[in-house]
Amino acid sequence: MNQNDSVLRAKELLGKMSLEEKLYQLSAQMLWEVQEDYEEKRNHKEGNYRNPGHFMHFDRPEPASPSEVAKRINRDVELTMAAHPNAIPPIEHGEALHGAQWGMATCFPQPIAMAATFDDGLVARMADAIGKECAVVGVRQALTPVVNVVRDCRWGRTVETFGEDVLLSSRMGVAMCQGLQKNGVIATPKHYADNYSHGGRDSNSSDTSERVMREVYLKPFEACFKEGGALSVMAAYNSWEGIPCSANDRLLTEILRDEWGFEGFVVSDYWGVEGVYESHKLVDDYWKAEACCLKAGLDVNLPHTCYQKLVKAYEEGVITDADVDRAVLRVLTAKFAIGLMDQPFADPAAADAVVRCDEHKQLALEAARRSIVLLKNQGTLPFKKNEIKTIAVFGAGALDLPVGKNYSGPFKRLWEAPDAKTPLAYLKDYLNGCAEVIFAEDSEIEEVAARCDAALYLTTVVEGEGMDRSDIRLPGVTHKSQADEGAIIVSKFEMEVKTNQEESIRRMTAANKNSAVILLNGAPVDMSGWIDGCPAVLEAWYPGEQGAQAITEILFGDINPSAKLPITFPRSVGQLPLFYAAKPSGRGYGYVENDGSPLYPFGYGLSYTTFAMDGFSMETKEDSLSLTLTVSNTGDRDGAEVVQVYLSGIHCDVVMPLMELKAYCRVEVKAGESQTLTVDVPAEAFRYYDRRMNLGMHDGDYTVMIGTSCKDIVKTFEVKARDGKLV
Repeated sequence: MNQNDSVLRAKELLGKMSLEEKLYQLSAQMLWEVQEDYEEKRNHKEGNYRNPGHFMHFDRPEPASPSEVAKRINRDVELTMAAHPNAIPPIEHGEALHGAQWGMATCFPQPIAMAATFDDGLVARMADAIGKECAVVGVRQALTPVVNVVRDCRWGRTVETFGEDVLLSSRMGVAMCQGLQKNGVIATPKHYADNYSHGGRDSNSSDTSERVMREVYLKPFEACFKEGGALSVMAAYNSWEGIPCSANDRLLTEILRDEWGFEGFVVSDYWGVEGVYESHKLVDDYWKAEACCLKAGLDVNLPHTCYQKLVKAYEEGVITDADVDRAVLRVLTAKFAIGLMDQPFADPAAADAVVRCDEHKQLALEAARRSIVLLKNQGTLPFKKNEIKTIAVFGAGALDLPVGKNYSGPFKRLWEAPDAKTPLAYLKDYLNGCAEVIFAEDSEIEEVAARCDAALYLTTVVEGEGMDRSDIRLPGVTHKSQADEGAIIVSKFEMEVKTNQEESIRRMTAANKNSAVILLNGAPVDMSGWIDGCPAVLEAWYPGEQGAQAITEILFGDINPSAKLPITFPRSVGQLPLFYAAKPSGRGYGYVENDGSPLYPFGYGLSYTTFAMDGFSMETKEDSLSLTLTVSNTGDRDGAEVVQVYLSGIHCDVVMPLMELKAYCRVEVKAGESQTLTVDVPAEAFRYYDRRMNLGMHDGDYTVMIGTSCKDIVKTFEVKARDGKLV
């Protein structure tokens, strides 16, 4: 349904509704236990629910099936419609960070790994699958994607993001939104807008200037609305310019709606409205917080009921009929736009056929294969299967499904599936009949590694909400629990490390030179304590349910690694914050201990083959560029390269970043063959905010840089912008 029709139908329905019915459309409910008394605890007048599927699994011997979840959600919808005079169905919402999180749906790589593919089309296909697995059980709003740009990897939620780059975060965010919404699932980019502060501290007050906010942190959100068509957005917990984001009319009305033309609805982060008075202490009562948030532009308070608070605010005359109608109209319009009003029920029979179907599991495997970055290789990889008769495996990461414990699986239950394997289990199956796989404790490293033909160490670290770090080395002997505030939805998870992983890696590489480290993590790691003696490193991230197969295939050369880093890897925590698109220093960039350069730069990633670029040409259009080049595979293996186009501006009205990614293209090339491709650099790449904060194609002299990382530039061109045109 087009937007105009949705608005007209929503206005017609709004005119029939009582005040009570309207206020319930702005309220929500969430229950943690789905037991026999569940329906008694439900207030089915609430217009927004945390879908019950998320809570159906934790006290059962086997997880609930997709059809069971669909039936439970259908029952919620049925009772809600019966409770409303106008039979309005609720929005059943849930997480879908890297897979539909109502239960055991297909588990794709974590977003930071998605970004490493540099493949918008692949991410769009993943989002389409996630959207299908949400919609088929009746989940019609996904609280995703996370499009916060990470400029300090100490932030625990780095794993949820697409990394440090504005363009990459924008394109990945748009792909996610489009894929979800084509299935009638409302995309909800979050956390609007600047969700962490100095030191990577989650939800701390932001003192980011408006210039940096607009140049960096707002851009992915704007793209998600204007190109991705997202119908909702989640306000962040933190404050900006002295006002909590949930009550910030500058963000929620002036920028979001008046400037960008956003027509969807705004939801709070869980208990974010309550935080306006409890944490930020902007007001002295919850109902006053509810009122100031509503008037600022926030429409729905998640996750628990705010009905009585809204009634109080209305009775006190603080919110008016106009305030209420404006918010309700936005919610109703979205319900019509996604087809919920016309088809409110899911199809349980279809659910079992769609969820984790062969096509989706194959897509998860493809994504895992394309997301793993080869960081270092001194001729060790790929292992030769016919030359290895014994292989030693160490590290706790070998024993866990490589999905990550962050938004993976439903409440109080980690994601599981009978056909999903740990890295150790898959490696044993892969080498069955060919080689012996020996898993040993770290205490046995010298003995076991020395007598094997090869050795692997798979690391462990738990990251996520409520787990910010001041030390980014691999954790040693430790037991850590997730902070309470980060355990609202998934239940608190713990990390126990029984050995010093850095020391274990050093011992393994000393005992066996034919060895490799596989990093299973969601953010950069300080490798300074062991990288020099380590011959090979794979950054596997958390590659999802099919990740064990992808890791093994890359280790043995069945798949050629092609991923690139979406975030800078520093040499040590003392370099943070460290990101490639910094603005020029007035003096220098180094420290006493080092020159300030990273261990591995943004866009970096190795391959088992070699590539060459030549045949460059540039066509200048009035306000954009078209670059043509040839990529040749000069090695003996099929592979893929990511062509990256950066821009550096001087003589502009304001100081510009040293370089910024403005276009990229992943290209597959068979061994010995070449591909000629055209990469467009759009007009947006040359638009910036001048010293008076006017956005436009202002004058400047630019260097266009083409390469394979931000540090590996192969070809440059010069172009000028004058009077709004490129010359």
